[in-house]
Amino acid sequence: MDADEFQETIEESMSVEFERLGSSKLLVAQTDANLTAEAVLGTVADSERAAMETFESWADAEEYMDAQDAFAEFCDQERDHYDRVVALLDGEHEPDADADPMHDRLRALESTADRLGGVVGRSLVADRTHLQVVSFFVNEGDERRADTFRELRSETAAQGDRAAELLADVCDGSEDWDRARSAAEGVIDIAYETYAGSLDDLGLDPKPIC
Repeated sequence: MDADEFQETIEESMSVEFERLGSSKLLVAQTDANLTAEAVLGTVADSERAAMETFESWADAEEYMDAQDAFAEFCDQERDHYDRVVALLDGEHEPDADADPMHDRLRALESTADRLGGVVGRSLVADRTHLQVVSFFVNEGDERRADTFRELRSETAAQGDRAAELLADVCDGSEDWDRARSAAEGVIDIAYETYAGSLDDLGLDPKPIC
């Protein structure tokens, strides 16, 4: 397996979850139906901060040098993402100290292959989130904020691409690839379960209307 095949496999195996995570209900779930610009930005800021802290902990513990360098760079990038999102809130944000369930899952990963697989899973989830945020601000007529999230979406997708490429160096046979795949799918699963649970609490069905 190579990097492209790995990502394609994840996209196919989790297609139902991705279809639902990619719906307009995503921001409803993440903001508890408080669809204001401030609530959307605050939710994204918390997510970027959680990612920064996850990558920081990995960089401190990682032994494989190329992965350590990648995690350190991802940490710096997520710190920049957090600062850019908070700037859109006029520089004021009180972060939620609790990591979201997806980052709880990520921080439980210990092997290099597991963590790299987790990055791929997280980037694919973030791709859907960022797209919905872009659409939200386009609908608000706020192209400045929409452009910021287009940039964040592209940069986060590049993290997933780099992690998948590193997996090609780290994985020594199908067993390692399977572990990385399991880690990626586990991250996506918990993101979907959190989304579905939030909608259920709001009395909404996560399944698309046919």
